[in-house]
Amino acid sequence: MNKKIVVVAGLALALTACGKEGGTTAAPATAAKPGEKPGVCLVMKSLANEFFQQMQKGAEEHAAKRGDLTLSVVGIQNETDIDNQVAAVEKCVTQQAKAVVIAPADSRALVAPIKRAVDAGVKVVNIDVQLDEGAMKAAGIGDKVPFVGPDNREGAKQSGMELVKALGKDAEVVILEGNPGAANAAQRKAGFEDAIKAGGLKLVDSKTAHWETDEAHTVFGNMLTGHPNIKGVLAGNDNMALGALKAIEEQGKKGQIKVAAFDNIPAIAQYVKDGSVVSTLDQYGAQQASNGIDYAMKMIAGENFSGWQKTEIKLITKDNVG
Repeated sequence: MNKKIVVVAGLALALTACGKEGGTTAAPATAAKPGEKPGVCLVMKSLANEFFQQMQKGAEEHAAKRGDLTLSVVGIQNETDIDNQVAAVEKCVTQQAKAVVIAPADSRALVAPIKRAVDAGVKVVNIDVQLDEGAMKAAGIGDKVPFVGPDNREGAKQSGMELVKALGKDAEVVILEGNPGAANAAQRKAGFEDAIKAGGLKLVDSKTAHWETDEAHTVFGNMLTGHPNIKGVLAGNDNMALGALKAIEEQGKKGQIKVAAFDNIPAIAQYVKDGSVVSTLDQYGAQQASNGIDYAMKMIAGENFSGWQKTEIKLITKDNVG
């Protein structure tokens, strides 16, 4: 397998024009020549996030095992670097990739460049964060881009119910949300709210920390100042959980505040083992990327897929953490 890895931080000056609302007119994808390996672009979010590092590693290993494609792996600078992710999609099309597998940073902002890719004949598979169904339908591509990903709401509810067990009824809790424009952020918040309602917890605050550790540290620190009786945190991903854990320790409340999270990145394992984090949720990012590549290759070969192709989730607690 041939592979190319790009972190889209230094591309801003060269590709900013591609990220504008109108975009560029891309050359149509050309048919692969006999014996030629089709190019597949994997466009992810921040490679500073261990979840996407794992996704990258899994995708590369899977592509190498298949041996019948050329994989280009692209990550962005941070979780909110939407313009450069748009630019990355445009570059994949310009370089005449046969398929794009994308975990979008924003569920609506990426629809326009994806439509341009589809119009240019590029096959697109959506993974991890579901693109906005209404925007996709309005763009005329709702039946052309399958979503290969987990049930984020159900996963968040499962993780949240472990916090319910740990705290009991009427305990004060807060939610740390992901990017407001990302469907999985809204779905995980909804799942946490389902658990809160089912368990009789008291939600005293809910704010975004944009999936980022440092921002979560600041946001949760402010929450704790305003609500000193907080007993639990429901974090939309493990990175934000790590930020909350730092604030908890700094304020001398280790052991007094429990955390439920989502993603099961390696860095969270020690906190699950010591009980600081009661649960996280494995959504198997590497497998999502591998499945996305497989669907993309089938689409290149002429098969058609649409709708939700649901992937596996697994609740992780102290009893089964690796």
